[in-house]
Amino acid sequence: MKEQEVNKARAVYYKIFSGFFVYLTDQSRYFELLSLLDIVKTNPLDNASGEAFTNIANKLQKDSNVALLQEYDDIFHNPHTTQVRTTASFYDEQVESGRKRVQMLDFLAKTKIRRDEKNYSEYEDSIGFVFAVLSELANLVADGQEQYKTVQHCIFADVLNEFVDEISRTIYEHEKANIFKDVIVALLSFMEFERLYLEVSRAKPKELKKQEVNKEETISKEEMERRARNKAAKAAGAKKQDDVFITYDVESDI
Repeated sequence: MKEQEVNKARAVYYKIFSGFFVYLTDQSRYFELLSLLDIVKTNPLDNASGEAFTNIANKLQKDSNVALLQEYDDIFHNPHTTQVRTTASFYDEQVESGRKRVQMLDFLAKTKIRRDEKNYSEYEDSIGFVFAVLSELANLVADGQEQYKTVQHCIFADVLNEFVDEISRTIYEHEKANIFKDVIVALLSFMEFERLYLEVSRAKPKELKKQEVNKEETISKEEMERRARNKAAKAAGAKKQDDVFITYDVESDI
């Protein structure tokens, strides 16, 4: 397979996974996700991911995203279940908006890609945003903009690869995971492909810190404000942050 075709396929995979880790209330985005699933389930990386994508397609409603949104809420937002954190910083140092977010900001500064702060309140190192950025970069590389090869490699190696196994295990073992169990099977298969393609070794498991963080750990004022904004937007039925969450800095030079 030619490199351009490989990068176009990589972009599709990253877009699919971004779709599962960003709150998809926009029905058109949801139907696009269903269409992409139809493509990859017939052309999977391996048997395990092919079966997983088929299971996902069978579990998702064809005319509504209600089931996916409910499971997303139960895993990532519901205060009555185990809440899974989604940022690289949390898995790196048990804080939100830590050094992994700083790394992502530094990497983004080498591109024209930016987080659309008006429509997307999650941090730059949240897994959904990282997937979206890597999808954009794979498309740019496929279009001949090879200057992005280094930054996509750095984002994968220094950010995503460092926590994707741990967050995947946490989600797979979650008491409410159903659709997301198959999402994780497909994701881990793709991550193995990415490690081979980008020549990156699997990250070593981090040693457990002596001071464990309990469910009522102290969070920053910034994190409290971000959660409050999300809660208010959801309660008001506002247009959620999945509609536009990446923008381009047209004045930035690469």
